[in-house]
Amino acid sequence: MNMIVARESELSKEDIQTLLVVEDDAGIRGILRHVLSLEGYKVDECASAGEAQTYLSRTIPDLILLDLMLQGTDGYAFCREIRAEERTAKIPVIMVSARDEDADIVAGLEVGADDYVIKPFSARILSARVRAVLRRSTVEPGDEGMPD
Repeated sequence: MNMIVARESELSKEDIQTLLVVEDDAGIRGILRHVLSLEGYKVDECASAGEAQTYLSRTIPDLILLDLMLQGTDGYAFCREIRAEERTAKIPVIMVSARDEDADIVAGLEVGADDYVIKPFSARILSARVRAVLRRSTVEPGDEGMPD
């Protein structure tokens, strides 16, 4: 625990990255919040795509962890909405789902997810994937003009 406190104290408020967890299961939201908070992230939570849409109208997180099987609008449709909106199109999205068939994973990536994590997940692997996606999405000063 002291290591976590030291890590957080080394960061200014502006350096702390915000993650949005969109998950209808409160227990899983709690696990994700716990794991990611220990990594030093600020974790915001929404229980539905509708709640997340309202959140995104006023806040842009650094990354979204998105469940596929949400009540109402599912994760596939919501990811398409995120990508269609200019304001949110560049937010990295990691889908988190118990659906582990190749077709589900491919569909998630094809609608715009940057990564796909299968439940149940390892906390260490989830954390590493979040770091990797954030690292890939961060543009360093001077890199803006780099060709794709």
